[in-house]
Amino acid sequence: MWIDTHCHLDAGEFDADRAEVVARARAAGVQQIVIPAVSVDNFETVRHLAHQHGYAYALGIHPLYVMGAAEEDLATLDRALTAHRDDPHLVAIGEIGLDFFVKSLDVQRQQWFYLEQLKLARRHGLPVILHVRRSADQLLGGLRRIGVTTGGIGHAFNGSRQQAEAFLALGFKLGFGGTLTFDRSLQIRRLAAELPADALVTETDAPDIPPQWLYRTFEERAAGASMRNEPGELPRIGSDLAALRGWTVEEAACITRNNALQALPKLAGLQAQPAPRA
Repeated sequence: MWIDTHCHLDAGEFDADRAEVVARARAAGVQQIVIPAVSVDNFETVRHLAHQHGYAYALGIHPLYVMGAAEEDLATLDRALTAHRDDPHLVAIGEIGLDFFVKSLDVQRQQWFYLEQLKLARRHGLPVILHVRRSADQLLGGLRRIGVTTGGIGHAFNGSRQQAEAFLALGFKLGFGGTLTFDRSLQIRRLAAELPADALVTETDAPDIPPQWLYRTFEERAAGASMRNEPGELPRIGSDLAALRGWTVEEAACITRNNALQALPKLAGLQAQPAPRA
């Protein structure tokens, strides 16, 4: 059984058929999904979805949303983490991090929100789910500066081998998803193939980061074709990971599942709970 460690199930792209998306994921063998928040506006939405479907959630302010966030939002996050500290479905702080690809974002504002949320992770004893986009060194610097020892997941990791090893040394796992299914993703495929087995977790980032078989050209998209990703694609992504590693698909599912449980320890309690009735 698979664990999708990063899926935005609350996204508007799923509004029309969310129940069917969940059903397809379960039928495909996806046992658990982690739903990260991106702003205070969807804290309650991700919490509700996690409880409704027996999934996990994380609370945090995404770097792409910090420009519209207020400083008071950090107090709101702190209160939510305190209020739900005994909720077995709350497994991490996330999605937080830094994004240096989008040039319009204020770097200093991103860094301030990132460091303040790391302090909350330290205070509440929760792992973090990190947005890593051309920002690995700065993220590592923040982790060391704040002294975060709870680890977590470097989501959609695309850094160097040296950066990967630095995250691993701090107790992190690294998330791999649809990008590894593209032959041209040489660096990501090399990392997925060569990093220690206990470094890897699987994810979809649905509805984003579609795997190769869902990719559509610009012309196809302009004509209305969809590239929507969904958690039910995870086993096929995992099959590509297995091929890169020389594993069986069953081995890939077992290894990455165990890694996810190590990265997000509260997930273990959810595994023992029966899935809610439809």
